[in-house]
Amino acid sequence: MTLQFLLKTAITVMLVLIASGLARRPGLLGALVASLPVTSLLVLGWLYAETGDAQRVANLAMEIFWFVLGGLLFFPALSLALKAGWPVWLGFLLAALAAFAGMSAAQFLLTHSKVHG
Repeated sequence: MTLQFLLKTAITVMLVLIASGLARRPGLLGALVASLPVTSLLVLGWLYAETGDAQRVANLAMEIFWFVLGGLLFFPALSLALKAGWPVWLGFLLAALAAFAGMSAAQFLLTHSKVHG
């Protein structure tokens, strides 16, 4: 394992642990931190650090944007299922399926349109 890999792993784990710790606290701070695009920021940052290619980072950022839109269906599906009294794990399953459907639609649109560069 390279030192760069270990550094990337340590920083990534630290950010995820901080975010999950803050999410357990009451108030909006947990929701705010959980909503931050930490994974995207890390991936984009590591991509630039490894390639130095700003155009590649820009292209990936837009691709991520379209998939995030599809993935947003996860949250209302989970909230509605839980408010309707569904078991939590069934709500997670429904939400995951909704996100998968939304992201599949985003992939279809990206591969069949001129939006994707």
